Amino acid sequence: MLNTTNPNNYEYTTKHLEIHILGGLKTNKLESLRVTISIQKPKQHNILRHSLDLYNDNQVEKFVRKIAERLEIGTSVARRTLQELTKELENYRFLLIDQYEKENQPYYKELSATEIKQAEAFLKRNDLLKKTNELIGKSGVIGEEHNRQTMYLIFTSRKTNNPLHSISLGSSGVGKTHLQASVAELIPKEDRIEITVLSANAFYYFQRTELQHKLILIEDLDGAESVLYPLRELQSKKSITKTTVHKDSKGTTKTIHLTVEGPLSVAGCTTQESIYEDNSNRSFLLYIDESEEQDKKIMNYQKLISAGKLNEQEQIEAKSLLQNVQRILKPIKVINPFAEYLELPKSVFKPRRTNSHYLQFIEVITFYKQYQREQHVNEETGELFIETTIEDMQEANELIIDVLLRKSDTITGATRNHLECLKAYLTKNNQTTFTNAEIRRHLRVKETTLRRYNAQLLLENYIKKVKGKKGQLYHFEIVNINEYRELKTLIKDALNKCVTQINLATSPQVRHQQNGEVK
Repeated sequence: MLNTTNPNNYEYTTKHLEIHILGGLKTNKLESLRVTISIQKPKQHNILRHSLDLYNDNQVEKFVRKIAERLEIGTSVARRTLQELTKELENYRFLLIDQYEKENQPYYKELSATEIKQAEAFLKRNDLLKKTNELIGKSGVIGEEHNRQTMYLIFTSRKTNNPLHSISLGSSGVGKTHLQASVAELIPKEDRIEITVLSANAFYYFQRTELQHKLILIEDLDGAESVLYPLRELQSKKSITKTTVHKDSKGTTKTIHLTVEGPLSVAGCTTQESIYEDNSNRSFLLYIDESEEQDKKIMNYQKLISAGKLNEQEQIEAKSLLQNVQRILKPIKVINPFAEYLELPKSVFKPRRTNSHYLQFIEVITFYKQYQREQHVNEETGELFIETTIEDMQEANELIIDVLLRKSDTITGATRNHLECLKAYLTKNNQTTFTNAEIRRHLRVKETTLRRYNAQLLLENYIKKVKGKKGQLYHFEIVNINEYRELKTLIKDALNKCVTQINLATSPQVRHQQNGEVK
């Protein structure tokens, strides 16, 4: 019998010979059986070591003669022992291959009837988005109410034919990766792929459909810089193809095409907004809340964990329910009958792509509410579909205002955060002007960082230089302290106007006769 207890040293013992297979077996080449053998007579120290292919008859015959000569044993015994060993190794290698395939099969959780019933009941709630946001909070995502709900819906879009993508932005150490990882845990394990570093050709060697409807999580876009181009192509074209040269088993050189198909949803984190502009144009930009209030929420949560006062069972149940909700969502087409009435605010940059994102985000909310919608059938194609309601658009508008606001801004997110902190400081201290030294001291900003912010703010005319008193440093003044609030109001009014027009266009017209009676 073949003893495989030690995976690096198989043992095969007979009445006449004791054999050890050193280094185990390779399972990737079934056309050969190359091994390193250590062979000796039982209870003797005369050991013969040799590497050979047991499927190569010439090598085996030479080795049989060497065994007979070195160990003083008959060639028939040595030949029969090697033949029996070869058969045992063949069978064991097939077992290893079967075991490997079982271990690497995609994991799919089979839901019980109770779990399906709970998930369906949750998806049928009238306040579905509100309750979803509450469950996200209970699962351990602290604060970030808008960002976490938007991110969860973006991750849900992976199941549609037009998935959305996100990039989390913020300074170092504010919790970008933590937010992304925490929300991603609410997506079933079998639907997400977490990546830290990628080589240039990594995406081309996935199986053709391995990435379909998956969520790709990149901890830091700096670690995936070499694959940004194929990543963009997967986002836009939903497939990538690489042509390469390959030699077949006969040694003939052939050209083959490696194709990987989507669609998929991609999420990443970075501190460098400007570097990844091409990728950010295809994604929702989620800026992390860096306020003191958010700092307090996170620190209080950390204290509860340290004190052992956190309800861990509640977290597990919330995660499990949201994962099961994702599992029972089924692919179905969404039609928005009101799409022609929707119009983005004119302040939004690159409106073509942003408009597509806006419409897709509305469709995702409808898709998430599929258990509340009546299914219709396209008479021409026989395809099932559900329709968007005005309520879906209103909920989408509430969540997407911050995204559109950032896409309408002429300065980067980091500079905008600094400017809003600056406004809050001046308002609190009843000031209209400030100096660099004062801001560095009170807002704790590095000199080089402050210079970069000021250069951009001066260029875009958000601040201006004013002379101080004689002998004093230059002062700066904010041109319009209410500009961001006014921009937000403008965007909100534009979105509300669209909803109002839809209500007017779809409401039944009430006509009256000349005598005043309702007709």
